[in-house]
Amino acid sequence: MHSRKSTKPTLVSPRTQAMIDTCHSPNNLSSKQCGSSLVQTINAPLPLVWSLIRRFECPQGYKQFVKKCTMLAGDGGIGSVREVMVMSGLPAGVSVERLDKLDDDKHVLKFSMIGGDHLLANYCSTITLHEEEEERHGGRRTVAIESYVVDIPAGSSGEDTCSFANTIIACNLRSLAKITEEMFCNKAT
Repeated sequence: MHSRKSTKPTLVSPRTQAMIDTCHSPNNLSSKQCGSSLVQTINAPLPLVWSLIRRFECPQGYKQFVKKCTMLAGDGGIGSVREVMVMSGLPAGVSVERLDKLDDDKHVLKFSMIGGDHLLANYCSTITLHEEEEERHGGRRTVAIESYVVDIPAGSSGEDTCSFANTIIACNLRSLAKITEEMFCNKAT
């Protein structure tokens, strides 16, 4: 199962579709895996949005379900490992995650969950940012795309697994948009 979901009901531009095809299309999903891509348009400059995304050591800067993050290895660069403590009420308390790719030129971040008390085995996420012209207002906007692939837990379905992951990612992307748009507005005034 692989689906694409936009967190806002908009048409996907050719540039966004090309980015999805290039960076967010899983290769050879097995019948025991699922994945999805979510798109969020953000009315804030790409460098500002990237400044929050690229801080692997500080996911709580925009991920609202993160209570605390502790670096276990590294300084936030490729190969760094973090332990993320999530808010109560979620079906997990801790996730151990490794930064697999960080490209400041192409605005790509990729991480894998390598441990923790969650059911998301072999979870791998890719986040990309790119700019697009906004026709209605004559300005630029940032498009964030987050995709993932994960094993389907025993006793669950691909639909249920994707629904859970999509809900968390959509909340994180909306939070990223809200925070960076407010930062941009406050900076502009």
